[in-house]
Amino acid sequence: MTAPDTNLPSTYDAAATEAAWYPQWTEHGVFTADPARAAAREPFVIVIPPPNVTAVLHMGHGLNNTVQDVLIRWRRMAGDEALWVPGTDHAGIATQNVVEKQLAAQGQTRFDLGREPFVERVAEFVDKTGGEILNQLKSIGASADWTRTAYTFSPELSRAVRETFVRLHEDGLVYKGHRVIHWCPRCGTSLSDEEAEFNDTNGKLYHLRYALADDPSQGIVVATTRPETMLGDVAVAVNPDDERYQALIGKHVVLPLNGVHIPIIGDSYTDPTFGSGAVKITPAHDANDFEVGKRHSLAMPVVIDAEGVVREGDGAAGRVPDSLKGLDRFAARKAIVKLLEDAGALQKIENHAHSVRHCYRCDTVVEPRLSDQWFVRMQPLAEKALGALRSGELRILPDRWEAVYVNWLEGIRDWNISRQIWWGHRVPVWYCNASCGHAPIVSRTDVTACPGCGGGVRQDEDVLDTWFSSWLWPFSTLGWPDETPDLKAFYPGDVLVTAPEILFFWVARMVMSGCWFMGKAPFHTVYLHGTVRDMQHRKMSKSLGNGIDPLDVVQAYGADALRWTMVAGLGLGVDVMLDPNDLEKSFSPGRNFCTKLWNIGRFLLSRVGTDPVAPLSGLDRAQLTAADCWILSRLDQAIADCDAALGPARPAQDERWSDAERGKGLRLSEYAESARRFVWNELADWYLESVKPRLAAEGTADREVARAVLAHAFDGALRLLHPVVPFITEELWQKLPQTVSGAFLSQAAWPAASGEYAERAGAFEMVREAVAAIRQVRSEYNVNPGAWVDTLLVATGNTEVMLTQQADTVGSLARAKVRVVTENPGGAAAQVLLSGGVELVVPLAGMIDLDKEKQRLDTEIGQLDKQLTALQGRLANEGFVAKAPAAVVDAERAKAADWGTRLTQLRDKRAALGA
Repeated sequence: MTAPDTNLPSTYDAAATEAAWYPQWTEHGVFTADPARAAAREPFVIVIPPPNVTAVLHMGHGLNNTVQDVLIRWRRMAGDEALWVPGTDHAGIATQNVVEKQLAAQGQTRFDLGREPFVERVAEFVDKTGGEILNQLKSIGASADWTRTAYTFSPELSRAVRETFVRLHEDGLVYKGHRVIHWCPRCGTSLSDEEAEFNDTNGKLYHLRYALADDPSQGIVVATTRPETMLGDVAVAVNPDDERYQALIGKHVVLPLNGVHIPIIGDSYTDPTFGSGAVKITPAHDANDFEVGKRHSLAMPVVIDAEGVVREGDGAAGRVPDSLKGLDRFAARKAIVKLLEDAGALQKIENHAHSVRHCYRCDTVVEPRLSDQWFVRMQPLAEKALGALRSGELRILPDRWEAVYVNWLEGIRDWNISRQIWWGHRVPVWYCNASCGHAPIVSRTDVTACPGCGGGVRQDEDVLDTWFSSWLWPFSTLGWPDETPDLKAFYPGDVLVTAPEILFFWVARMVMSGCWFMGKAPFHTVYLHGTVRDMQHRKMSKSLGNGIDPLDVVQAYGADALRWTMVAGLGLGVDVMLDPNDLEKSFSPGRNFCTKLWNIGRFLLSRVGTDPVAPLSGLDRAQLTAADCWILSRLDQAIADCDAALGPARPAQDERWSDAERGKGLRLSEYAESARRFVWNELADWYLESVKPRLAAEGTADREVARAVLAHAFDGALRLLHPVVPFITEELWQKLPQTVSGAFLSQAAWPAASGEYAERAGAFEMVREAVAAIRQVRSEYNVNPGAWVDTLLVATGNTEVMLTQQADTVGSLARAKVRVVTENPGGAAAQVLLSGGVELVVPLAGMIDLDKEKQRLDTEIGQLDKQLTALQGRLANEGFVAKAPAAVVDAERAKAADWGTRLTQLRDKRAALGA
């Protein structure tokens, strides 16, 4: 046993404590998991959502990683072989954009450098900045296994990416397709459906008249939001059931501005209720029009190029007037509208609210564009991901997101996985330079010669979508495709903690890849926490300038203060509100809690002392007082409450969530409050105060019992709190006399409830009730805080012995001289009825000026009675009740009820003082 120094500084020094403990934890391998131990201990695995190598830590990272750390520390203490896999994402488009901006500041583009030098430049940037965020995560106490730090562009994970592409190709799920995709002219690349985010826009709806080719006096009006694409129109579509246009199907109209003739076709895609009920069909620049074009074997001319400029592309010869060539698409829109107006073809313009897709990285308006791209056929994968949820193998919290997950998977489209950028995993496909006719070569290893003719080959220029590497994260980080000990021990994992906005980008795709390649979902629980927002409910972001740097908070208040603030305010799925302009206000809950905990620890440890304490198991139960049993029973309840709020850690049976279990657990704010309530409200406010006299009795057996119980209760409190505030709890725990030298709270056992003390705890509940009643009387009668008051406890039945035993405790806590009697002596007194029929009587004679108090109460009663009578009269007036607003009448009735209750209380109080 150690004999720690309990002479703690009066003020908690977060910076010094954090700097001292984190290196010790890592040097002693506290966070390192061992697959060999996983056979004997239940594994518990979390993989970090890998942050982009471009970024620094922001408050979203602070929230997300604190939640993960709370869970992993909890399960590590609970005896699991806990593994938290850290790492970073190479973030293809995002990282390339950052470096391109650096080059632009120097007057260069990536094309000035060339592909290989540019990739080297990006790699240098990543080497300098990529690991910074991981070091920042350490500053907030993240207990990840840094020996397993992964990177999506490492050789090991790159091998997994190639293996995945090849296997999916072999399974018939990877193919190259020619279709309309989302294109970002700014980034110069295609995007997936999820990367082209919808933004609500107040736009315009243009009504254009296309004259009939055989009778220009007749025509058809189409409604469009994008007149700049009309030069690529190949048809006008109407619903075949729309009686207005049935006679026109098969006729031709003339495209304004270029004179091209196009047919009127019937297609059920057209909504008769939208606009005019007729729509222009531009297959090369609209995904829905592309499908219509395929059904009707229409041409697909391209009139907007990869840079968003109006030009004549494939099949568009003669379609673009010279005056429009070279115009940006939005400049072309204005010019075309003006030309149509001059030609009399513009019927009207309406305001039109609609959603327009933007690039998720640079916010540029996305251009639908016909292109050759690589795709993954998603339906077979989606079916497995749906099956995981429906079978109970997977759950999503909050459960409202399950319907969103299902809806997306049921309507999923094939995934465009190729990107026209340079930073990322090259598509592992090679083509023969000699064009000998050999099929493209899909290979796990680099190809140097054509298998058909032996000639040279070239690799596909495109790279794979960033998410194509990160969707493998739960098993690629464990060594897949090799059957490694880590993969065997730690797959599948347990909980995935992330934000709702990447439910489709990443989470659902990880479930798909895990089910397809590993036969099991990669985790059993998806926990979607809220978003960090400012006081105007705006998501924190650099562009808005409303962000908070977590490191600023750590430097000012400490990591534990940041963590406590985030967790204590984290209701399930509820956003976290912080004021970026007032860090003091935002993080005072965490700072105040740490200050209080430190002060409790200092005071408690000074009373316990440094001498060894007896283990609780070694105490004679007969020596335990009612207060001892009460605090131990409250510790049991706190443990049970924390366990219920956090768990269950995993499904109870058959690796499937039952309906009863599905919505339980991960109520982190409830867990934090249960632990706080125990240490603050129960241990410090009640038990510690009640045992002060016993702790002062040097050399007595009762003092040793009190020391042992107090040390045990504080030990339990620190264990419960440790996952949220690891630094301060470690510092205080090391000072406990029962702590073994060289041990870490980070590895100590999670407390378990004994359930043996509740029966004897009732007497101290009576103490608490009596003390609260005396304090209330003192407050009501404005008794001097330093004055002692005479108090009688009138026993009933068999309570006399118990009350006599607890009288001194009641007196010391309430500054009262307590006597136990069997009859109420009457007289002027404040009286309170306690549990079990026990009366608490505080004689007022001599404590207050009775005549003055009677006069005050008589005056107050008279005034309130007069006001209540007037109010009741108003409510009895049918005219008032009928004419006044219902809310006003309801408020007056509520006021009358409140005043009636108050009047009864005052009269009872006055009666207690006598005539």
